[in-house]
Amino acid sequence: MKAARPSHILAFLPVLAALTLSLSYWPGLVTYDSVRQYDQALSGAFDDWHPPMMEGIWRLILPLWPGPAPMLLLQLGLYGAGMAGVIVWALRRGRPGVALGLGLCTLLPLSVALMGEVLKDSLMAGALTAAVALMLLSQESRSVLPRAGAAVLVVFAATLRFNAFLAGVPILLLALGPVVLVSRMRMAVGAAVMAVALLMAMPLANRALGAEASDVNLSLVIFDLAGITEQGGQDVFPPMHVANPVAIVRHCYTPVKWDSFAWWVDPLCPLNFEQVRRDFHAAHVDPLPFWIGQIVRHPIAYAQHRLAHWNINARFRVHDEVERPVQRESAPNDWNFHVTPGPVLNFVDAAAVGSADTPLGWPCAWMALAFGLMLAARRMASARIIWMLAGSALFYGLGYAMLSVASELRYYLWTMIAAAMATVIALGDFPALPRSARWRAGLEIALPTMAVLSAATLGRL
Repeated sequence: MKAARPSHILAFLPVLAALTLSLSYWPGLVTYDSVRQYDQALSGAFDDWHPPMMEGIWRLILPLWPGPAPMLLLQLGLYGAGMAGVIVWALRRGRPGVALGLGLCTLLPLSVALMGEVLKDSLMAGALTAAVALMLLSQESRSVLPRAGAAVLVVFAATLRFNAFLAGVPILLLALGPVVLVSRMRMAVGAAVMAVALLMAMPLANRALGAEASDVNLSLVIFDLAGITEQGGQDVFPPMHVANPVAIVRHCYTPVKWDSFAWWVDPLCPLNFEQVRRDFHAAHVDPLPFWIGQIVRHPIAYAQHRLAHWNINARFRVHDEVERPVQRESAPNDWNFHVTPGPVLNFVDAAAVGSADTPLGWPCAWMALAFGLMLAARRMASARIIWMLAGSALFYGLGYAMLSVASELRYYLWTMIAAAMATVIALGDFPALPRSARWRAGLEIALPTMAVLSAATLGRL
């Protein structure tokens, strides 16, 4: 066996450093979401407001190790193993520069901080990173086990976020390889079949775990109906037991997030989640068909609402900080879970908050970069791998244009990670391109990225 070269070992050091920095949030920063999930993991009484799969795993671990620490180690373990796997893949191909670049991807300040928070987004990012690593390493193996393992991890990710299918389909397409990639028709059919299968993962998992329906989908329905009402000036809610819904919406609505209609805000909006749910049920109105019908009847108002939200959500043309990009303290909880401030945590937090004010913290910039990479990938030796990572980053990010109800940067954690890896692999392919192809590929990547960056920068002046 050949001894590892110093340059090879060097590629793993950024991963080790990033994991160590994330562990400065020990035993794992718990947000309001994860506090609620931990409470349900303790009781075993799950609902589907947050992914029951995460709560089910947590409940299995509790007898051995209570608290947030095991979930933190699980998401960091998947993420660290995945990044180590993609580095090994690059080294086996004699590409130490690409391996080092992939390692450096882990030092993105926002990802370091977010991976220290116990979140479904962080666990999903860890699972998808590990899936990508298995997919890449499977190219050297005749065994189906690595591809099967990657598929299991993608399905697991789909049980954590209902829109994770947008990130998972490109990875599964690469898993099937020539079977579906030989023609556009097969690829389209394969993508559709996989999308349906991944969409079914969460409801099936929820049913298997006995999770109670919480009407979580009403958050999206209320937000969009309120946005259509605000933009169109016409009440589009079903008959509500409130006076003057248009005036109420005008007072409560903000394109930033739906929370102003939730039950936890003070003062409570008269047109709030519980009120809407009662009135929907009393009128025997199915929320989802009603929501779709109102979108069809008021497409312009819906588009205006969605674009206003997406502009903030993706940090495109915004003047002020939307909200703190990462959390610094655990949410209040009955178990006294908390992180201990110190120089390392202070450094990570300051770097994450500072980077959020730069293109590193603008999801629109990462999506533009991913789009450019998809355009240029056809010219490169690693075309399918670049397409898989950039496509997964872009499609998942774009999904929030229609499916988002808040404006938190954690939503885009996977988009940032996957786009960063795709960029490193593409740059590693550049030297082998003929000069003319290099220029074309460079322009295809640069033009959409610079166009979005320029517009976003001008919007901040």
